[in-house]
Amino acid sequence: MNESQFHVLRLRPGDDLRPALEQWTRERAIAAGFVVAAVGSLSVARLRFAGRDEGTRLDGPLELVALSGTLSPDGAHLHASVSDADGRVTGGHLLPGCLVRTTAEIVVGVPPGVAFARVHDPATGYRELVIRPLAGERADESPREH
Repeated sequence: MNESQFHVLRLRPGDDLRPALEQWTRERAIAAGFVVAAVGSLSVARLRFAGRDEGTRLDGPLELVALSGTLSPDGAHLHASVSDADGRVTGGHLLPGCLVRTTAEIVVGVPPGVAFARVHDPATGYRELVIRPLAGERADESPREH
């Protein structure tokens, strides 16, 4: 049985969280990835809240208390929660513009035998996750919920 591989990366002050993760995925030719754990701090965060078309800027200092989602060669789908200096937590869809303040330590899992892609789904209007097999394995190729 094949097991997932795990990679750990550390982003530095000024790095933009989402583009840095997408670039890291492309540079390593990772076909499918998922965020296992993440901690760190941000000087600014940009999140899109549920049902909204536009992002919201949150100025820090902020703690990155949660990050989850999938990574593919053609993009990421990530959600984050951040807390402010008073402990208030805000979460949403992670947009570019989330700048690392001191560090971001991220563990990424890479499952065996599958590739992730993001394909436009006419039912939702979004680019949704498609799971494809690698090396002759079977996987469901239908888009998943957003």
